[in-house]
Amino acid sequence: MKNGPEPIVDVYRLETPEQALALLNPMRALMLQLLAEPSSASELGRQMGEAPQKLNYHLKILEKVALIRRSGTRQVKNLIEVLYQAIARSYVIPDSFGWSEDLTKRMKDQGTLRQLVNAAEQIRIDALRLMEASDDNAEVPSAVLEAHLSLPDALTRERFLADYAAAVRAVVKKYEAKDGAEGGFKAILAVYPQLDQGGSKP
Repeated sequence: MKNGPEPIVDVYRLETPEQALALLNPMRALMLQLLAEPSSASELGRQMGEAPQKLNYHLKILEKVALIRRSGTRQVKNLIEVLYQAIARSYVIPDSFGWSEDLTKRMKDQGTLRQLVNAAEQIRIDALRLMEASDDNAEVPSAVLEAHLSLPDALTRERFLADYAAAVRAVVKKYEAKDGAEGGFKAILAVYPQLDQGGSKP
């Protein structure tokens, strides 16, 4: 390897809607997770069971929107492999993007399930860090809200998503933390189908 890997950040706030659209593709989201450590298209192909040529296409898109960077090269037999690394371990989509029609449509696709897994993992990591950083008897202010919804068809789900996005926009705009503001909190919101005890959707 010619160059050592650069450190990646824990959380990256997306800077363009193009980054958000690239991230919400399920294959690219998985690639970003695997690229926490430098890897080549061939290595990713072995881990994901995909052809390196197919992954090269997605790597170019992720590199174009600056969600990954080249971290060096290495020689394998007669070939020179390019190594890539993600710029972060998790990603935040700013509300300032305006929830465009295209972005909203992508949110309804199954690609968001990968984002749900990543968000759940980030919550677990953050909770453990908070417990480690707090005093034994100190209360850490936090809240969890769960609700069961009836969304039986596509039209109902579309209407709910529109209302949901509008409500989130209003609340975030009212309480959004400015740069350098004290009392910073993180909010992650998710909606997904409820499974019955047998593991299938009711």
